[in-house]
Amino acid sequence: QVQLVESGGGLVEPGGSLRLSCAVSRFTLDYYVIGWFRQAPGKEREGVSCISNSGSSLYYADSVKGRFTISGDNANNTVELQMNSLKPEDTAVYYCAMTTYYPTGCVQADFGSWGQGTQVTVSS
Repeated sequence: QVQLVESGGGLVEPGGSLRLSCAVSRFTLDYYVIGWFRQAPGKEREGVSCISNSGSSLYYADSVKGRFTISGDNANNTVELQMNSLKPEDTAVYYCAMTTYYPTGCVQADFGSWGQGTQVTVSS
């Protein structure tokens, strides 16, 4: 099984930045996709950003496009999510997830391995 551990969450003021990291214990196959998801109170879990192992396929939710950047660090087996210009509506628990099947999109139903989540709070 794959172990995923998120880190980097915290409390920031609007306009601030955070960088989340997803550490992956191992990769099972040549092909895989890592995704970042978030769930705010009273809202459904949504895909924020996803990246394939090659980096050739990228996805960003419209709400974060231009502010968030996803990247992979193969040497450290991590996937990073740089979050800039944070807004109060970005407040949520952020999860990383992995799939080795070709996903239909950056949607939670396609991902089978999940981390425990890290809290991001943007307070005004």
